[in-house]
Amino acid sequence: MTQKINQGDELLDQLTSDSRQTRQVARRRMIAEAVMSEGSMRIEDLTDRFGISLMTAHRDVDELVSRGLFRKTRGIVTAAATNLIESSDVYRSSRQSAEKKAIAEAAMQFVEPGQAIFFDDSTTVLQMAPHLSSKVPITAITNSLTLMNALTGMHDVTLLALGGQYYNWCNAFMGRMTINEIRALRADVFFISMSAINEGIVLHQSPETVDTKRAMFDCSVKRILLADHTKFDRRALHSFAALDEFDVVIVDDRTPAVQIDRMRSKDINVVVARAGSGRV
Repeated sequence: MTQKINQGDELLDQLTSDSRQTRQVARRRMIAEAVMSEGSMRIEDLTDRFGISLMTAHRDVDELVSRGLFRKTRGIVTAAATNLIESSDVYRSSRQSAEKKAIAEAAMQFVEPGQAIFFDDSTTVLQMAPHLSSKVPITAITNSLTLMNALTGMHDVTLLALGGQYYNWCNAFMGRMTINEIRALRADVFFISMSAINEGIVLHQSPETVDTKRAMFDCSVKRILLADHTKFDRRALHSFAALDEFDVVIVDDRTPAVQIDRMRSKDINVVVARAGSGRV
């Protein structure tokens, strides 16, 4: 009886910790959005806006500073003028939320029970997590710490967590050690999103991201790109792959028709997700 009580207490503590962490992540994202919107804010103003203590506000800001999003000087927090902002998972998770959810839901038609699947560290792919329980059993392989946490304990999901060097700005593991782990595996499908598509080329501003995702790409049978409309006609420094190297490209219904027609003219399988209606 004592053992059961202790196990119950441990479970309650874990649930309480998970709930606290979820609230913390959501609050930090709202703080990030507020500061990015206004350019700079007094930390004291954050306490009033979000109903938190000054100590909590400083902890939240320090975490966002460590990710390269902000600078903090004499009680003032300022958005950093850098491409790292756009790379950050905190920033990306707040953008095109409805479109990302619709694209992720459309992507589920390519998931089958029994598959081994690479999931990258993108916030669009992350939106697939709530739907995966309907397609179990699956083996999920990811370098995203956020996705690892989302899948921990999910029934009939075998989680393979890729290690390596941890990158705080994207909350993921990348680099040589991660790539070596990836190359020892073979997956049925790879779900990926990138930051830019220009002239038929998929690009990203981080070379570590390109190298890590390319390893997943090369070790997968089917490659599926998830891209909302804002990714098109954008530029980034590092080339990843041509659009016609992907087996499927899933976009939202705000993607310009000219972009969709251009892809289909090259025999690319384009799926258009309806963000407004939830239909595909």
